Amino acid sequence: MQWNICIVGAGKIGQMIATLLKTSPNYAVTVADHDLAALSVLKKMGVATRQIDAGDEAGLAEGLKGFDAVISAAPFFLTPAIAKAASDAGAHYFDLTEDVAATNAVRGLAQASDTAFMPQCGLAPGFVGIAGAALAAEFDALDSLHMRVGALPLYPTNALKYNLTWSTDGLINEYCNPCDAIVNGERVKTAPLEDYEILGHDGVEYECFNTSGGLGTLPETLEGKARAVSYRSIRYPGHRDILKLLLSDLGLERRRDLLKEIFEAALPRTDQDVVLVYCTAKGTIDGQLREKSLINKSFSRMIDGQVWSAIQITTAAGVLGVVDLMRTGALPARGFVRQEQVKLADFLDTEFGRLYRAGDVTEQNKAA
Repeated sequence: MQWNICIVGAGKIGQMIATLLKTSPNYAVTVADHDLAALSVLKKMGVATRQIDAGDEAGLAEGLKGFDAVISAAPFFLTPAIAKAASDAGAHYFDLTEDVAATNAVRGLAQASDTAFMPQCGLAPGFVGIAGAALAAEFDALDSLHMRVGALPLYPTNALKYNLTWSTDGLINEYCNPCDAIVNGERVKTAPLEDYEILGHDGVEYECFNTSGGLGTLPETLEGKARAVSYRSIRYPGHRDILKLLLSDLGLERRRDLLKEIFEAALPRTDQDVVLVYCTAKGTIDGQLREKSLINKSFSRMIDGQVWSAIQITTAAGVLGVVDLMRTGALPARGFVRQEQVKLADFLDTEFGRLYRAGDVTEQNKAA
């Protein structure tokens, strides 16, 4: 059965989602945005477009009628309005947001809806939650689950060793907002930039620290089942200390508008990036204490005659993998749906989840 999809948001991720959908026989795709210049890029790519202002609640709902599903690839602060319009239009709803308040608004809409609402479907939250839940399910008793994700430049040059690869607003939220976690068996809020650790992979050293939003609903699902659950961002060493200078010492955590202006003026964007997913779980299996890790490393690549960044590919594949499972009846078609309800093997077998297989999903096992 072919689904008719509307993507709200014609930015970098929206373009990637549209490209993957238009090359699939299972979907028809339209991209909606208020920005005619952004829509013109999609038109040149052969994608149907529709000018809609997400700030116009009635116009947005009217514009979304007739679609089987809506994917929000718009900024997080537009999430509640787009989700409400999708509900009014009778469409299934998916988004990429890492914002906790926006997700709570979507959850509220889902309670009375006849369609499915599935937020936080990108990379982190998104794929990392699917991978983490699969890893946790392998244990008879789970002690800890630590998930780490980094979208990094392949060739870092500046002091931050970082380039902009996705939403600047989302990045700042991660660095400034409280972080969900499980500590000593209880669901708590932890401070961003803390719980610092060093890890290595493929001969490269990285640093990790708490950031907000990446866990999605996993802390709720695993509360009472694990002693410790956390999410941390992966960066090259030295990044965290500079962030602390900017946010705490210079007070830019209280001036997010200025911090965004600085980042976008000083940090160039790059398509030469790498996305590293590094999940580790510890617990007992058959009475023996064991540790398992799941690692996925993705790079930019050519799709449909164009080079796309690793963050674009992994984010778009994250949401479209679950959209495909919804289309084929593998996920609930009504109410609030969590990432951890998705089976990793099923996700990786979708036409979009296979893009993660190209990133080499590997498991490493160790007896403790």
